[in-house]
Amino acid sequence: MCLAVSYRLLVTVISWLALLARSSSSKNAEILTLRHEVAVLRRANPKPRLSWSDRAVLAALARILPKALRAHRIVTPDTLLRWHRRLVAAKWRQPRAPGRPPIPGELAALILRLARETLGGAWSGSKASCAGSGTGWLPPRSAGSFVLTGSRRRPTATSPGSLSCALTPAHCWPLISSTSTARSRSEWLYVAFVIELSTRRVHLLGITAHPTGQWATQLARNLAGELEGAGHRFTHLIRDRDTKFTAAFDAVFASTGITVLPTAPQAPRMNAYAERFVRTVRAECTDRMLIAGERHLRAVLSEYLEHYNTGRSHQGHGMGLRAPNDDPNFIAFPTLATRIQRRTRLQG
Repeated sequence: MCLAVSYRLLVTVISWLALLARSSSSKNAEILTLRHEVAVLRRANPKPRLSWSDRAVLAALARILPKALRAHRIVTPDTLLRWHRRLVAAKWRQPRAPGRPPIPGELAALILRLARETLGGAWSGSKASCAGSGTGWLPPRSAGSFVLTGSRRRPTATSPGSLSCALTPAHCWPLISSTSTARSRSEWLYVAFVIELSTRRVHLLGITAHPTGQWATQLARNLAGELEGAGHRFTHLIRDRDTKFTAAFDAVFASTGITVLPTAPQAPRMNAYAERFVRTVRAECTDRMLIAGERHLRAVLSEYLEHYNTGRSHQGHGMGLRAPNDDPNFIAFPTLATRIQRRTRLQG
């Protein structure tokens, strides 16, 4: 006990001697820093936040503090450097409005006129096409294709003759038995589906582990045959630019009078309804389960699509919280004569 007290007194005396060797400006800077830190810590907690003025005061006092004392503050030197980098970056950052810059009306009209006057109408919106127009204006790289894409008439969401198809992957974990334990190997299965834009009704086309162009073409033949047999008349089919959708795939629908509309490159919003269904089925079904194989995935998706088409309410345009298979005059909100019923789907 005596030894500990003696050591403590010795350390205190040495610290006092060190204070005598320091200059008065260094002592004053430390006092001001400690006072400001105490003022910050006295604020409403649980975690005091530094304002812009606090950062400015502490950064200024840190410049005149001794180097040994800078590391024992509530604001470390690394934090000061991070503030400085953020301040320099904000100084050179130029404000810019979000989204694509607007194209003036006269330039859009010029693009459309050049597209109509070009041989065959196959103008690509390149700078060389506008160079000969006499205006001296060179469009951005994608301005021409943007205006032309917006000028084309595409089927609306409520059009009764519009379809949308897509191909989406699903994660699979098949169990492989061994002599000692059961080990798992991750695989991917690919699901093809088609959605009716007017009713949001979804149909499962096929599932495979090795998608090819021939496989997608056979799915197109099956779908076209089912549409003709059921008497459904569709006029447009929207698809993305997946390499599995070949020219033979488009030719199958062209033979039945359906116009295939491929989306623009890197434009998932042009196939928004199919992309939204992919997100829904993953969030509500496949991402919450361990799929054991193709047969298991087919059973799971078949039961989920039955729920999606008959029991799941939709908030889309013109749906009015109805399921796709409900009557258009169906009232989604329960009245006094109806009751809300719970049905188990996929054990949940």
